Amino acid sequence: MASDPRDRVSTTHDGARDVDHGHLDQVRQDAGAAPVGLEHLVLEVLAYADEEAESRGARGTAVVTVHDDGSVSVADDGRGTDTRRDATGRVVRKQVMATQDLQLTGRDDAPALPDGRPRCGISTVAALSTWLEHTNRRRDGAWTQGYEHGVPSSDLVDRTEALR
Repeated sequence: MASDPRDRVSTTHDGARDVDHGHLDQVRQDAGAAPVGLEHLVLEVLAYADEEAESRGARGTAVVTVHDDGSVSVADDGRGTDTRRDATGRVVRKQVMATQDLQLTGRDDAPALPDGRPRCGISTVAALSTWLEHTNRRRDGAWTQGYEHGVPSSDLVDRTEALR
């Protein structure tokens, strides 16, 4: 598999883009007409985690925590978002938060979540979140990146040692 995200075959997200501003703007515009709601956003995160576990032939475990300030944390034991080093050694993550899910976009038959609404992809969660922090653990490390309305607001921060 290619280590530069622009060289990857795009099966789930556009690997040539770090951020799809048009997609993120459209998600926010559509939500203004028909609010998605917190329950749906949490279900999107859980569906993503379940999909990652299923890809390993496993069932995962997730813990959802609602904090006093109204924010929500979801922790799961999945394989983590595809993260690797590019040709220069820089860590890059598949931009699932900032680009549309190609498997779900434009499908009239997208799978329904338990709330009855069709699945839209994890980027919907990021686009509709004022802020989001994604911590990713893989076999070879752990990294955190912040997002504001789906746009990365920080670089990937190596958390490998802190999370051991």
